[in-house]
Amino acid sequence: MATVTYEEVKDVQNRPGTYVIDVRNKDELARTGVIPGAISVTMPELEAAFKMSGNDFKTAFNREKPSEDTILIFSCQAGGRAKRAYELALANGYKNANYYPGSWTEWAEKEALNKS
Repeated sequence: MATVTYEEVKDVQNRPGTYVIDVRNKDELARTGVIPGAISVTMPELEAAFKMSGNDFKTAFNREKPSEDTILIFSCQAGGRAKRAYELALANGYKNANYYPGSWTEWAEKEALNKS
């Protein structure tokens, strides 16, 4: 399994070819926020997104469709869905899929986003 750390996710802004994909539902994102630079592809739409044409992906997610060699990092609320998304990506031919076990929970804590 290819897990990534908070520090690696934080460094994604310096690696423009790397994708952070948040698989949480839209209402969760609205409540909590997202990791900067992450794109939202909910878990139910993920497999369909992998099968989209490049144009359809760009229209839906405002980013070029990742190639099978693109580094992908999946995130969710606490890591469970991110791991499932990682497994789904591997099953769909993405060779450089990873997931962030700490996901939003760890990100918010390290970024001090959930303190009043």
